[in-house]
Amino acid sequence: MTRVDVHQHLWPEPLLDALARRRRPPRLVRRGDGWTLRMHGEADAPLDLSDHDPDLRLRAMDARGIDHALVALSVPLGIEALPADEAAPLLAAYHAGVAQLPARFGAWAAVGLAEPDPGALRELLDRGFVGACIAAEALSGPDGFAALAPVLALLERRGAPLFVHPGPSPRTLETASEHGAPGWWPAMTRYVASMNAAWHAFAVAGRPAHPQLRVCFAMLAGLAPLQRERLVARGGRPVADPLTFVDTSSYGARAVDAAIRELGVDALVHGTDLPVVEAPDLGLGLAVRVALHERNPARLLEAQVAEVAA
Repeated sequence: MTRVDVHQHLWPEPLLDALARRRRPPRLVRRGDGWTLRMHGEADAPLDLSDHDPDLRLRAMDARGIDHALVALSVPLGIEALPADEAAPLLAAYHAGVAQLPARFGAWAAVGLAEPDPGALRELLDRGFVGACIAAEALSGPDGFAALAPVLALLERRGAPLFVHPGPSPRTLETASEHGAPGWWPAMTRYVASMNAAWHAFAVAGRPAHPQLRVCFAMLAGLAPLQRERLVARGGRPVADPLTFVDTSSYGARAVDAAIRELGVDALVHGTDLPVVEAPDLGLGLAVRVALHERNPARLLEAQVAEVAA
């Protein structure tokens, strides 16, 4: 069976070129012999272009025993949250670039959040994108699911999954500020909080409105599933259905084991977040490895797998 990583980031040359031409965040700034990434609300960070070299990434996948990877636009960049006229050329550059990647890469479509366009997403699905990646802060409450209902309904009709990833909405893009904080601060605060909120908002508003939508939450949904006892004590109902998944990105054996105990192994899929972090060897045994890498991704991507098999 094919071993799948559902969560990688690989910026194609058209997107890198477009970011280098910008004068406002998100942008790439030339610094000596290298590049610096400048984003809203986060400290400047060096960018190693080799991290986004498809050939080098394939070698890294081979070393990790990965046959196929799904790449997503890195949502914390905030591209999807920009005004529509600013977002459009960057989104077009991303979609055009990843469509030209080697066959071992699939891709999540990106959705402009200022003016969500189901027609544009339909065209991308027709071109082979596996589903849509949407920022958690855009889905952090019932109003977010209502605003994106036409996009989510399209995914549901097509059997294409939703991938919820940390990142800003148009409303929150320029409000967050971690200047003076260490580089890891957003990943441990805003990212976790937004994933937690999106998980619970999905239980309240997303799943009732879209009963057949497949959805995968990055980074174990910020460990939101482990809050079940507190949720029940406050009168809430936990998410528990065979169409809801979480990926393992950013976490190791202790957190993944806890998530398996809470959700069951069939709810977890393998996601690494390469090249942002290195994925550890979980050491949880062959059965878990097969479920996360092979069986569960096939369930998440059921429509696409069926199409390939046909």
